[in-house]
Amino acid sequence: MWDNIAILTAAPVFNIQLLLDGLFIGATFALAAYGLALVWGVMNVKNLAQGDFVMMGGYIAWWLGTQGIHPLWGLPASIVIMFAFGWAIYVLMIRRVIDKDMFTSLLATFGLAIVLAQALNLMFGPEVQTAESDFPIRSYFDNSVTIADIKVVAFGLCGLLALAVVLFMKNSRMGQAIRATAQDARAARVMGIDTDRVYAFTYALNAAICGAAGALISMIWVIQPFYGISHSIRSFVIVTAAGFGNLPGVIMAGLGLGVMEQYGGFVLGAEYQQATVVALLLGVLVWRQIEMRRHRQVVQ
Repeated sequence: MWDNIAILTAAPVFNIQLLLDGLFIGATFALAAYGLALVWGVMNVKNLAQGDFVMMGGYIAWWLGTQGIHPLWGLPASIVIMFAFGWAIYVLMIRRVIDKDMFTSLLATFGLAIVLAQALNLMFGPEVQTAESDFPIRSYFDNSVTIADIKVVAFGLCGLLALAVVLFMKNSRMGQAIRATAQDARAARVMGIDTDRVYAFTYALNAAICGAAGALISMIWVIQPFYGISHSIRSFVIVTAAGFGNLPGVIMAGLGLGVMEQYGGFVLGAEYQQATVVALLLGVLVWRQIEMRRHRQVVQ
């Protein structure tokens, strides 16, 4: 560990590489986390299958690449397929647990995550995969820093998708219905809003967002059937740290998580990279608990 820290100190240019890689992958983390924030805030469902939705989107883009179709076309394909899949999952499963207690929804989505991971493993095998975009890789600072063009493209697409979701939520009738349902579902039903349809659309929209994030991750990072749990943890860290309805907070937390994970993997070793994410989750939960205790003391 100390040797790696010494390398960062002696060669500051390595910090640029870690920072850029963290920002590029962190943008996809933020995108997936925003979908979780929607489901959690509107439906009060903690979706433990969030990361597996991401993996499904990644495998759609990767599979299209193996068929001779550029994986960038997997982005719209993943959005459409995952939207339909999310709607079907809501009708078959989530609708039955949405009014239950928190642990029921947790167990249901955890079971869904296991089923999806095993299905991906049976269909595509356990190997780590990457969708080849064939975009050039550029070098800077005497080849000390490399930036693949696909990472820049993915970063821009994450921003465009986030902007599209925000504009949809603000300007469309469905977006207004989602916001009204999130504020008070009972009042929304009194006003004539079909909350069941709103819930179905919200869950499907979340799946579509995850599909888009997964398609981008497959091109700039790696996918594997059992990597879904790590992406779910990342989304929970980001949403817990940023809070509901706080898109700037989600973006900053996602980018920050990406950077910290890259630094953690370099300093502590690749085998501890996932441990960094778990440690951050525990730290955020402890911090939230302290904040809640302080708030209760002030109220009393």
